Amino acid sequence: MTPQELKDLAERYRRDGFVHARGLIPHEDIAALAPAVDMAVARRKGHDTRGLDEKTPYEQSFIQCQYIWEDFPDVRGLTFHPRLGEALGALLGAEKVRLWHDQALYKESGGRETEAHQDHAYWPIAEPDTITAWIPLIPVDEVTGCMGYVPGSHEADLEFVDIFRAEGQGEALLARQAAEPVFCPAQPGDVLFHAGRTVHMAKANHSDHMRRVYTAIYFKDGCTRGGERAHPSVDRDRIPQGARIAGGATPVVWPLVDGRIPEPEPWPESQDERFLRNRASGVIPGR
Repeated sequence: MTPQELKDLAERYRRDGFVHARGLIPHEDIAALAPAVDMAVARRKGHDTRGLDEKTPYEQSFIQCQYIWEDFPDVRGLTFHPRLGEALGALLGAEKVRLWHDQALYKESGGRETEAHQDHAYWPIAEPDTITAWIPLIPVDEVTGCMGYVPGSHEADLEFVDIFRAEGQGEALLARQAAEPVFCPAQPGDVLFHAGRTVHMAKANHSDHMRRVYTAIYFKDGCTRGGERAHPSVDRDRIPQGARIAGGATPVVWPLVDGRIPEPEPWPESQDERFLRNRASGVIPGR
């Protein structure tokens, strides 16, 4: 993108809390990298033979696989794509950008809506300088489950919405918003960016095929840990409360030193119940 295009993109992002960057990643790159994401999801979730109606409401919203760049190296070209990194730096106004974590969010045919929520409420990051890149691997529209964003909601209060265990809380959050959500059909190569505090949701998948989407969360270098809420992106590097978040679990994605993509660090062993459950289910690496 030209400097003026990046400036315009950043202005819209800062005004609305989200922005649709059309054709940011070359189509041929998406075509080459999408099979790696498909492979990651297939291998992580290959043991799960449950039908959609046997899953929890949260699992009915999407199949979730996190940190796939770490155990599936062919995904890294997307996570650390230079055009993506350049845009992240402009939108965050950052000289250096770090990865919080990536994830595949595949919505099955018949999958329910993703309820309205604000991502930042789930992360122990003190500063608001967080951003998600939502990258469709197929055309996505209101039938397959496109994203919706509430303009300006990134400037409002941050609320924790328990989309994991309770149905309907997202509707209550949405009812308190000052604006209606804007839904954004998108094509492969497009990237939808939204701030960690932006209220967002996704429609149900009424199509006959899987909605395949890769996402990654990034943050401005210099952000610090806020609170003791557990999260692998800080716990793996033993980041204490108030300390700068920097380590092998949160590598720099832009600018890359000499253009080299970093290698992931090993995951420590743990007997934590949630950790073991997420590993067994394929949400995190190591199954």
